Amino acid sequence: MPFVDLHSHTTASDGTQPPADNVKLAAAAGLAAVAITDHDTVAGLAEAIEAGKEYGIEVVPGVEISTVHAGQDIHVLGYFIDWKDETFLSRLAELRRVRDRRNDMIIERLQALGLEVTMDDVMASLMASKKAEETVGRPHIADALVRKGYVANMAEAFERYLAKGAAAYINPPRIEPITAIQWILEAGGAPVLAHPGLYDQDDIIPQLKEAGLVGLEAYHSDHTPEQETHYTALAESLGLTITAGSDFHGERGGVVFHAPLGARRIDASVCKRLYEQRGGRP
Repeated sequence: MPFVDLHSHTTASDGTQPPADNVKLAAAAGLAAVAITDHDTVAGLAEAIEAGKEYGIEVVPGVEISTVHAGQDIHVLGYFIDWKDETFLSRLAELRRVRDRRNDMIIERLQALGLEVTMDDVMASLMASKKAEETVGRPHIADALVRKGYVANMAEAFERYLAKGAAAYINPPRIEPITAIQWILEAGGAPVLAHPGLYDQDDIIPQLKEAGLVGLEAYHSDHTPEQETHYTALAESLGLTITAGSDFHGERGGVVFHAPLGARRIDASVCKRLYEQRGGRP
């Protein structure tokens, strides 16, 4: 039975593998398809799609949009988007500008805490030079903190400084998840709520469905078995498509984050269903 992993990141955002490498890993894992879902950018899709032809793997064009609801980061995945749509690209560019402002605010707070770290340090910690349409995020800042010896590893960087509630955590105003859903639908895509078990906001899921949400990522590397069971049942009760994703970000310091590509997978028929649900069309 063919399987797919519908959540992976590349060097176009905060992953450590070039897009083509994700596709190669998907082939090695025996997958029929893999989605490239970088944060607020589609910059890795062209390379991934070409690699898909080489390795015989379907590449699902995707994106993971950063939103906020009630002070909580909420991520919305978009599948089978028209990733060359100019309006959509312009909207993603604005999200990246917000992300850049957030990075600057985090650096300022770290400096106020006495840590001598700059954006130059962050950029120096990247594995490849960033292009304008690619994103820089908290994992890159965490890399810089590790390199400068302020923390021992990525996990400590997030626990002490970068995770919600930590000393340098900043969450500037961002779009609401309903807006992201609308953008994805207008770009001809299928919107799915990423890793709902991380939010503790199940009450908004029916509202998001009313706004056009078509799926729920029930199977995710950070979900417990109990959460996977819960969100599978919730998706079924709401008539939402059940998806699965490893949220693969590559390897940092010898540790794979969140999990190896293909660690969470689902029947490939889900791709067909999502394609049929794109743009709000049944």
